Amino acid sequence: MEKERRQQKISNLISTQRITTQIELARRLERAGLVTTQSSVSRDLEELGIVKRRGQYALPQSAANNGAGVHGLLSLEPSGNALIIAKCESGMASAVAVQIDRAQLSEVVGTLAGEDTIFIAVRDTKARRAAMRKLWELFV
Repeated sequence: MEKERRQQKISNLISTQRITTQIELARRLERAGLVTTQSSVSRDLEELGIVKRRGQYALPQSAANNGAGVHGLLSLEPSGNALIIAKCESGMASAVAVQIDRAQLSEVVGTLAGEDTIFIAVRDTKARRAAMRKLWELFV
């Protein structure tokens, strides 16, 4: 539960502030009442698919949002150990899920699409991290 709360706060901080180092991020988390280590922050950044662009951390969906939902995919969020939630433009989830299925990513067990949301099942946490990276490469 603490990890999910910390990762949510990391996403919020990175989307609203310019953060350039893991130490700086750990200090901001501490100011928000979430004491953590640099190594935990490093693992969280990897799990969330956060990358460094132009010297600062950026959420992976910011690249997709710059293209106003490239191919319909807007964001990817980890949920638990074996699930990824994909948010899509309205009415596009089914088409995005078909593209994911056609890519035949070894980490993806299956997809379930609604109107604007897709549940992407993966084997485990390690597969989830790899799948999130591959999905961004596929759509961005």
